[in-house]
Amino acid sequence: MEIPCGIGKGHGRIGVCGALAQKSGVFAVKAAKIHKSHRLLGQRRIRTADIQKRLVVLFRQMNRAGFTSVYDETVTYACFKTLCVPLLRRAAFRCVASILGNFFFRQYRAALLPGRVPVSVVDHPLDAKIPFTPPWITIYLDFVGFWVRVLSFLLHSYRRRSFNAARDFITSMGELYAFASEAYRKNFSTTERPFYIARPRFFLIHLVDPHLMCIPSLHVMVVIRTWTKFASIIRSFGDAERLAPQIEEMKQGALRITEAILFVKQHSVNCIAAALYAITCFDPDLFPPAEAEAFAALLFEKPPAPDSGNASFTRYAGHPPNARVRPSAAPRINMTRADILEIKNHIIDLYRRFLSERKTAKTWDEPLLNFLRPLPRKY
Repeated sequence: MEIPCGIGKGHGRIGVCGALAQKSGVFAVKAAKIHKSHRLLGQRRIRTADIQKRLVVLFRQMNRAGFTSVYDETVTYACFKTLCVPLLRRAAFRCVASILGNFFFRQYRAALLPGRVPVSVVDHPLDAKIPFTPPWITIYLDFVGFWVRVLSFLLHSYRRRSFNAARDFITSMGELYAFASEAYRKNFSTTERPFYIARPRFFLIHLVDPHLMCIPSLHVMVVIRTWTKFASIIRSFGDAERLAPQIEEMKQGALRITEAILFVKQHSVNCIAAALYAITCFDPDLFPPAEAEAFAALLFEKPPAPDSGNASFTRYAGHPPNARVRPSAAPRINMTRADILEIKNHIIDLYRRFLSERKTAKTWDEPLLNFLRPLPRKY
């Protein structure tokens, strides 16, 4: 008996068995494609897992080798890690908001709407004894990278253990800008800077910086806060002795950036004293008067030579990362010893004057405002 497996041709339709065969063929092709895609996906997963394992091994090797110099770190890692950790991300957003509001917004509003807040000119005759030295511009512009690399160093070296300390570090930077703005919003200040645009970085400065926040110098406040806060965090982790070279490296970096603001004529010697006073008021425990005067006494001094036994300088045989902004890369200082001593004595004397007036002042910024009001006005 034959099993009918089709319908007569007169009906103009394909047979049932033929239809089933055709459908089974389509399913087979689809199944083959799905199998192939799963196989490729599995390979990709294997490759991804392999890459992840290699990255883990790499990071472990890096940890064993140690990021011996803070300047080995990158700003990119700090930014990436900060955005990935909710605890740090919130602090970073608040810090950026403080910087934008207290530095850029207030300054641009004063520049675009002059006359609302007085602007004092704070130049001093001693500024003329400091030669305008354009090569210092590279170190001058590193003050943001300077503190962000410290954040990267902490996150790399201590991982999750550093999260709370890193959050406090970021928060303190935002608070520092808000603290300094308490003086700025009552009386802005400026200096006479040369209109030098032969180098693109100077052109950028003239383009985006209205130059109305000289007293106190946020450049100096930021780098000193970076060094002192970094040292405090390292001490809290019990690694002050092991990481003493890195702490000293940050101190030398703070000194070089402080010198740079004078050599590129972005600030006056008066601004240095005001910044030392402001950061002492901001955190007298980490930057007491004795520490401030010792810091001022080290300005314009030759930095210690890299020691062959110092791990901070022996990791790289050639040019290390960020070589142009390291303290050892600072240009030569062409000043007489007498001029250097006169400038440092002026900074220390003015710092002491501010501290003395603080004893009877109602607010921390009153001594700075009393200093600014008698000075010539820009507008």
